Amino acid sequence: MNAITLPPRSDGQPAIVLQSSRQITIIGANGAGKSRFCNQLVKSLGNKAFRISALRAMFPQDVARQDILPGSIDDRFERLNALSPQVKNTSVNEFDRLTYVMLIDEFHDLMNYKAHLLMNEPIEFPKTKLDTVVRVWQEVFPRNKVLRENGRLLFSTEGHDDTYSALRLSDGEKAVLYYIGAVLYAMPDAAIIVDDPEVFIHSSIMRTLWNVIEEMRPDCTFIYNTHDVDFASSRVDNQCVWVKSFDPEHLTWDYEVMPSSQDLDDALYYELLGSRKPVLFLEGDETHSLDGRLYPLIFTDHTVKPLGSCNRVIEAVRSFNALNGLHHLDSWGIVDRDRRSLQEVDYLRKKKILVPEVAEVENLFLLEGVIKAVAAHRHKKPDEVFAKVRHSIEAMFSHDVKIQALEHVRHMVKHEAEMRVDRKFTNITALEDHLVDLVKEINPRAAYEARCRDFRRYVAQHDYNAILRVYNQKQMLGNSNVAALCGLQRKEDYIKCVLTILKGRSPEAQQIRETIRACFEVDKLGFDSQI
Repeated sequence: MNAITLPPRSDGQPAIVLQSSRQITIIGANGAGKSRFCNQLVKSLGNKAFRISALRAMFPQDVARQDILPGSIDDRFERLNALSPQVKNTSVNEFDRLTYVMLIDEFHDLMNYKAHLLMNEPIEFPKTKLDTVVRVWQEVFPRNKVLRENGRLLFSTEGHDDTYSALRLSDGEKAVLYYIGAVLYAMPDAAIIVDDPEVFIHSSIMRTLWNVIEEMRPDCTFIYNTHDVDFASSRVDNQCVWVKSFDPEHLTWDYEVMPSSQDLDDALYYELLGSRKPVLFLEGDETHSLDGRLYPLIFTDHTVKPLGSCNRVIEAVRSFNALNGLHHLDSWGIVDRDRRSLQEVDYLRKKKILVPEVAEVENLFLLEGVIKAVAAHRHKKPDEVFAKVRHSIEAMFSHDVKIQALEHVRHMVKHEAEMRVDRKFTNITALEDHLVDLVKEINPRAAYEARCRDFRRYVAQHDYNAILRVYNQKQMLGNSNVAALCGLQRKEDYIKCVLTILKGRSPEAQQIRETIRACFEVDKLGFDSQI
């Protein structure tokens, strides 16, 4: 993935360069110049630009040879036709041309396989691009089957004996087939520009479909020109470019790369309205925090929006739900547990703030179900891996009992002091007297000793879940050796592995998702009933 230089800016400032972008979303009002913005991107990207559009692909297009992008589906079609002057294919739209290209490529692969067999040369049976397209398409539409017969594709539906050509597919089915196949033909490290990815495709499969397609081409950058705010918010590694207006005289644009929202302002409010789904506010930001990368893959039925601090999350939930009569969307929040008491956690949950049964988001990656799922995915022995990780965590926690107890008491004292000093006092003497008695009232030493006893009991009883609930230690994930035990080099690789699994639909993905959701006790709180 290379740096992407955006088009010239109307304010005279240098064009913005997006480094190592995995996903870029172009948004803006109708008439703001998004299509011209993408046209300019295609020009600047040169032979790394690969532009696709199901809307254009479905209808006849008369494209002059000089206007065909090198490496595009039309370009491949033209070159294949030139190699077969005796037999010309006269497909009039890009969808049919893509089907022809895939069938010809499969024919060549199979002929090459046959040639090696005739020469008694060892060769594996080829896995063609069409094989991949058929497999993924049937995953999206499990009741439909694809058949290859006499050099053409035929389709059938479960429960019906007849077969039919692509002409009888719905526009949505054609669009999915087109996008899966087209992306396979993008050049290495391409910038794949997708115009209106939401057209023809039902919202229920949009997120999953593009997760699968992106996973097929990890070398490429995907640039989406879309009006679908819900889809834009579903991209995990997304950088969103807001195109405001276009100056045709100077070929410049007024645009911004949108930062993570920090307040519930009008722009955020209208963005969330466009999602039409319940809202889940988070701490952290969309690109750098674990929260912003993990939770959209866990709470897939919500529009997930990172806001920064804990206080902003709590205030956003309050503000957004106060306007529920206007937008009819439900709002929840997620904050780290940190060192909050049971009373604090209960208070937050009553305010529709989800608090996990672990101290911080990193600890979610150390839950038993998560570790075992990753170990299974990596073909390791899940029980052995988890046993070794648990032993490491217990040893670290045992060593840190006093430090952790002191930090918990420090949080308790700070919270209690703020609560008590917030009382109303009639004069300064009353305040002074109250402060003098504060230490006796809070009794931090007794609280410290009680926590030390509790923490040592967790270790003695091998209460792993209780340790994760109270252990705040940023280095714990790395020092646990979980990455190496799963055959990975660093904790970042382990985290990436978890996120990658969650993008799919494997049993391991389901196990991780259920484990983490259970850690929030969502069933007890009526969270799912709001969807």
